[in-house]
Amino acid sequence: MSARILVAEDDPKQANLIRVYLEREGHSVLVVGDGRTALEQARTRRPDLVVLDVMMPQVDGLDVCRILRSESEVPILLLTARTTEDDMLLGLDVGADDYITKPYSPRELAARVRALLRRAGAVTAGNQAILKVGDLEIDPGRFEVRVGGRPIVLTAKEFGILEVLAAEPGRAFTRAQIIDRAFGFDHYVLERTVDAHVMNLRRKIEEDAAEPRYVQTVYGRGYRLAES
Repeated sequence: MSARILVAEDDPKQANLIRVYLEREGHSVLVVGDGRTALEQARTRRPDLVVLDVMMPQVDGLDVCRILRSESEVPILLLTARTTEDDMLLGLDVGADDYITKPYSPRELAARVRALLRRAGAVTAGNQAILKVGDLEIDPGRFEVRVGGRPIVLTAKEFGILEVLAAEPGRAFTRAQIIDRAFGFDHYVLERTVDAHVMNLRRKIEEDAAEPRYVQTVYGRGYRLAES
């Protein structure tokens, strides 16, 4: 993944559109639907960037922006339907790094995100944390996986699945969630296709694919990556 992005948007359709485009760019995206949850997740997850809708329930987006800016230097991109100059200046005054007015092009939003991340220096291979679970090492910045120091050659889809699971070790992802995040716009992927990729992934990284240590099955749910 290139960066961890928190999206706070209470419109489910808009939130999903943003998530799809940003994940297509290779980012790990967490979506929340209200300002209070946005504050909680920003404090616990420490994202590389926050995309924040101004009109949010529970806590207004401008107040969220003001609070976050008082606590950290995380880049903040405001989404606003307010188009007057005073409204835009207010957003910048409370600490936003950039803003985009609705309706907007998802491609423009993705470009603004790229620019903010470049400015903040968040998207560099050197800053990518290498996740380690036992002898398993996942280096998202270099698109590399090693087991016991030995490089493992994975297909793009196998790496994508492993990267999805590695975004939140211990969390159980459904097959539908894995398809959505790892396969992007390929809506014709079947859930059993995920099982086939996981089986191949286990053959490559597990000592015993029948008794997996790393990529674990959560019965009735899907798959998870073992916690460090």
